[in-house]
Amino acid sequence: MKFSVIGIGKIKEKWMKAGIAEYTKRLSGMGRVEFIEQGEERVPDNPSPADITKALDWEAEKLLKYVPEGACVILLDTKGKEMSSEDFSHWMEKKMVAGSSHFCFLIGGPYGNSDLLRKRAQLRFCLGQITLTHQMARLILTEQIYRAMKIMRHEPYHL
Repeated sequence: MKFSVIGIGKIKEKWMKAGIAEYTKRLSGMGRVEFIEQGEERVPDNPSPADITKALDWEAEKLLKYVPEGACVILLDTKGKEMSSEDFSHWMEKKMVAGSSHFCFLIGGPYGNSDLLRKRAQLRFCLGQITLTHQMARLILTEQIYRAMKIMRHEPYHL
């Protein structure tokens, strides 16, 4: 298995990097995890809707260039589907049984996601109704991938 977390912006806080590193280490026996960070597109102060759309499309293109053909794409999206950890694990397991071996998780920038990303995603996944920074979403996502794998294996982390 391969898990790619492809996002806009960089992780700056040491404690967040440490948490992500911990779950990446725990996942190492279950699959390979990579993180790809891309810079935010600049928008003018008080951007117009057209400025935001243009920036979102540029960011989408930056992210999508790292998605290989045949990868299963999951977009973190505040308007996406909320799922329990068990439901998320079962969804991933069904994709694996159907032949998916590379999961690409896309995380947009501070203005959200372009329709280009929404159209490419097999799942638009919402981590919940709370507001998270994009960096915090990476930490929580990494933990949820680990939890999903433990659930699939019927191992005690989740129990």
